[in-house]
Amino acid sequence: MDALAVSYSTELALWGIETTIVVPGAFTKGTNHFAHSGKPSDRARAFEYEDGPYAGIADMALKGLARLEPADADPADVAREIVRVVDTPFGKRPFRVHVDPSQDGAEIVNGVADRMRREMYRNIGLENLLHPADIG
Repeated sequence: MDALAVSYSTELALWGIETTIVVPGAFTKGTNHFAHSGKPSDRARAFEYEDGPYAGIADMALKGLARLEPADADPADVAREIVRVVDTPFGKRPFRVHVDPSQDGAEIVNGVADRMRREMYRNIGLENLLHPADIG
């Protein structure tokens, strides 16, 4: 999904369409995201997988994420950040924002990737694709 959003930002720039990628952290409280996530339709295969060498891994991952999350983490912060971005004037919106109270490292990884993308576009003479055109 991230690669698609990055690609769209470039494809839409010359049309004067500005995009911002919002990266929410894994909020384990205050949402039903994990409880209502998709389940495999092949239950026999899923059981085989869950009962095999990866038995208990999903539960460990969820508990680990919950331990990383600060007690005051509020998923509504994601909505507030979206409102802030939308209220930012055209041409001034950030390329990407993270709302991750757990600080899982995604911001650092994406920062490096975004920097390399900017440098590559500058190096090949396509810097104009890094910002939306003002076609007013």
